[in-house]
Amino acid sequence: MTQSLDQFAAEKLTERRENNLLRDLFDTHRDGPITVKRDGKTLISFCCNDYLNLSHDSRLIQASHEALDMFGTGAGASRLITGNHPLLTALEEELATLKGTEGAIVFGSGYLTNLGVIPALMGAGDLILIDELAHACLMSGTRLSGADEIRFPHNDLAFVARALADKRDQYDHVMIITDGVFSMDGDLAPVADLQTLAEQHNTWLMTDDAHGIGVVGDGRGSSFVEGAGSIPALQMGTLSKAIGGYGGYLCASQSVIELLRNRARSFVYSTGLPPASAAAALAALKIIRDEPDYCALPLQNAAYFCRALNLPEPQSPIVPLIIGEPDKALQAAKALEGRGFLVTPIRPPTVPDGTARLRFTFTALHERAHLDQLIDAVRKIIA
Repeated sequence: MTQSLDQFAAEKLTERRENNLLRDLFDTHRDGPITVKRDGKTLISFCCNDYLNLSHDSRLIQASHEALDMFGTGAGASRLITGNHPLLTALEEELATLKGTEGAIVFGSGYLTNLGVIPALMGAGDLILIDELAHACLMSGTRLSGADEIRFPHNDLAFVARALADKRDQYDHVMIITDGVFSMDGDLAPVADLQTLAEQHNTWLMTDDAHGIGVVGDGRGSSFVEGAGSIPALQMGTLSKAIGGYGGYLCASQSVIELLRNRARSFVYSTGLPPASAAAALAALKIIRDEPDYCALPLQNAAYFCRALNLPEPQSPIVPLIIGEPDKALQAAKALEGRGFLVTPIRPPTVPDGTARLRFTFTALHERAHLDQLIDAVRKIIA
């Protein structure tokens, strides 16, 4: 049996290697807000989702240290077993305030959030309409729910409207699911328009704001980009990107939060978030609330890069440069590394066939000199 399994694994790895789709782990030391060390070289990173560079911010580090000294390294068990840590209660209150909801619930990660929330609310006899470019964990949560699924063309409001008009009366509950900021393309979902459709058809809208919180909508995320108005019933996100730590959350009404505490399996049966992670996230949320000009810097840096290279105006700090084939994307990334930049190539199945790309992410502490050097390198590589 072991030999058969090894043979299976070896064949699959060979297939990936031949198609330039094999992924490898490289030891990389993040030694500062924007630099890393790899193979003895210092590189400027343009592939990190730490958009506000808060993972190295002294205020978050101090908050984590204080929580470590006082509460130890771990939560010990599920929050329903060991009791609810006061730091998590405070964190959920701050998240709800930022997102304009009655309540919030914190999970161990963003992936765990989506694996727990969607099946807890949707099931057989229900329908989920999900954007075809939604994150993998949204797709996984959708499949786990057992609900019928329709994947709609990316950001296609007309398709969603037709589907709701044709299908809504056939199902008990219908949910629309989308990223707020799409992680591979950097564009925004039409959240306000989707919310209007949801209200018209007695449907629930769920947005994944992993790449929106802290950097768009004055730091409040994608639901607030288009101004005040009704917000989605379910606003999900992570604590691991602009917030600089680890964990996931959902913001919603108090009754929905209470239901999830009882039905979301990835909450009920998972150990709670460590106190130090909660303390760091609280410190980050204070910065996001108090320093809107700082939160605007990543998008400003992305815009400077795009203007210099005649790329479309970015909607977020994520800028894709489509290369096409995986081998060419690998070569371009290697060439940038040779010039002192870390930019990871993104290949299928993460992105559709024929759209392998360099995915640039811009942060608050990238200086104009770093951007100019990167622009010059990209021009030489893609010429």
